[in-house]
Amino acid sequence: MAHSKESMLQEGDKKGFPWLRASFFLLVLFAVIVPFTAVPERLKDYVKELILAKKEADRQEYVAPEEAPVEEIVHVVVEEKEEIKPSKEKTAVSEVVEEDPIMVEKAIATKEHFVGTKGDMVRMSKGFYFDYTFETSKGALASSEREDKQSYVAEYKLKVRLPKASQSLEELSKVNSKLGDVLPGLSGMLDEAKVSDFYYTLYENKVKRLEREVVQLNELSTKHNFYDCETILNLTHKQSGRKMLLLQGDMDVVSDGSDGDRLAEMPDKIVNSTHYQPFTSYGWKKQTKTPNPMVAGWKKRIGNAKREIADPQTTAERKAWLKARMKMLQRGIDDMEARSFLIAEYDPFIVMPVNVITNRTDSHATRVGDYAVVIVDDVIYPAIVGDGGPTFKVGEASLRMAKQINEKASPYSRPVSDLTVTYLVFSNSRDLPASPPNYEKWRERCAALLGEIGGLGEGYSLYEWEDLLAPQEDDSEEVAGSQNDDATPEKTDAGNTTDVEK
Repeated sequence: MAHSKESMLQEGDKKGFPWLRASFFLLVLFAVIVPFTAVPERLKDYVKELILAKKEADRQEYVAPEEAPVEEIVHVVVEEKEEIKPSKEKTAVSEVVEEDPIMVEKAIATKEHFVGTKGDMVRMSKGFYFDYTFETSKGALASSEREDKQSYVAEYKLKVRLPKASQSLEELSKVNSKLGDVLPGLSGMLDEAKVSDFYYTLYENKVKRLEREVVQLNELSTKHNFYDCETILNLTHKQSGRKMLLLQGDMDVVSDGSDGDRLAEMPDKIVNSTHYQPFTSYGWKKQTKTPNPMVAGWKKRIGNAKREIADPQTTAERKAWLKARMKMLQRGIDDMEARSFLIAEYDPFIVMPVNVITNRTDSHATRVGDYAVVIVDDVIYPAIVGDGGPTFKVGEASLRMAKQINEKASPYSRPVSDLTVTYLVFSNSRDLPASPPNYEKWRERCAALLGEIGGLGEGYSLYEWEDLLAPQEDDSEEVAGSQNDDATPEKTDAGNTTDVEK
């Protein structure tokens, strides 16, 4: 049953004081009067204080991301600081200041710069330790000191120890305890072994490089790269007269090379790369008319250069550089159209410093194409010297070999960081003329050369490389061939037999 409005009001009056209406009235009154008082400003100040307090708390609780831990880059040795006790002079001044206000101004006027010295040792990101001293002293006016070269000076001394080359079997075995077992004839050659001049030249070149870099303190070569070679020895077998270079070091990765005959297509990112080198020092006459896949990318770069030269906004200096660049690119194209090269991703080879492979006076020097074995732990990999590298580093191999040793290796990640790799290069052992890679032949030649120095130890054998670029035989062609005994090998356009005949 519905109640009328009047009856509802009467019932409300009977219930007592109207609290709801009164509360609403007070809120309205507060909203009208408060803006004309100091309350709003106080509320604003209070809110600001809360916000500032929150920000300060967040700042203090913030922890740097773990992506770049400072401890791994720079290690600072913090020493406990002695508590600084006030001197008698300062105590006397403070007492006078309290007694005589006039002395306050004099005390402030005679205050001088803090003068002192402190030092520390920090580990730089390149692996070396930097021992520094920071010193302050009294000077002249700032305008004068700004013009004086001696007023703001950094002085430091870079000290580097040049390492001793290992020579004895005991020293060589420290990086590979199985070396004596793998090469039983090695100990007999070490009696008359000589530290190679190439070893001393290597570290001389490293020092010269540091001298150039010394003005860029934290851009120096890393400590790891400076100490990348344990030894380089000239070895000669007494009975056979076989000469060799023995190196011990780590292993970096090279990813150069191209060969249209064996690999007609390469990824676009490589073909169009301005950094990828399609050449290796080891090369041979091209076998087919199949173009080198890198030629297209180099021709494209020449076309881009021509268009830029034709642009009227291109400066004369830039045009001169582009023309020189075009000549270099054209020479490279001519070379790729005439010859083929090793491919680091597929071929197992090592790199030697350029000054070693170009030396014509040292009978132990190696040449491009010389045979070599690489010993890692108890595995012996046959290879050849396939390329030349910088004169200030050793220990570099193709991506194929690197990934076989360590599947995580890449052009940006070395397979072996410790100085545990032994490279044994047989001086003047190359075959002429150079020819496409034949891994089985390489293995046989390395085995024969090892036989000249006592062979491998019992239970050890050379690793067998699989040819990843070998053509796959077609079963249907084999069947057809067996049905036609008079069939002759098909010739290519270049006059060479097909891969099947090879």
